Amino acid sequence: MKSEKKIQPAGWRDLLAVNRLEKACFDRDAWPWMDILAVLTFPGVVRLKAVASGNVIGFVAGDRVKKNTVGRIITIGVLPEYQRQGVGRNLLFSAERALDTAIFQLVLRKTNLKALQLYHKAAYRIVDTWPGYYSNGEDGIVMEKTGGSFPVL
Repeated sequence: MKSEKKIQPAGWRDLLAVNRLEKACFDRDAWPWMDILAVLTFPGVVRLKAVASGNVIGFVAGDRVKKNTVGRIITIGVLPEYQRQGVGRNLLFSAERALDTAIFQLVLRKTNLKALQLYHKAAYRIVDTWPGYYSNGEDGIVMEKTGGSFPVL
């Protein structure tokens, strides 16, 4: 029997779980624990976790920029063993709903094809490329979504 996956608010008590998730998902690009603590505590940041059987299996954080007109997804990750089960999509749409802006943006590695596919299906489009954005020199792809149509989860 599959365990039920829930989207819940995240907070500072999730620091260790989110730190482990970041390392499992992003390896060399994982945020340092101080950055994770900041995103889990700074006011105005939307932070949500996906939980199954009491364990954090996914995390998303976002904020509002440009006079609160643009919602940025600043990190989103799902443990590898829970990927391709709708967890990332549910986190993404939940964050968009919580950010409640007309435009959403995010950045990903150009080689992250799974994420690229997810974002295309969620109505994001490529709007820019940031050469050498990642620590190893790989380009970052900037994607944007306009409009606030969110599927029912």
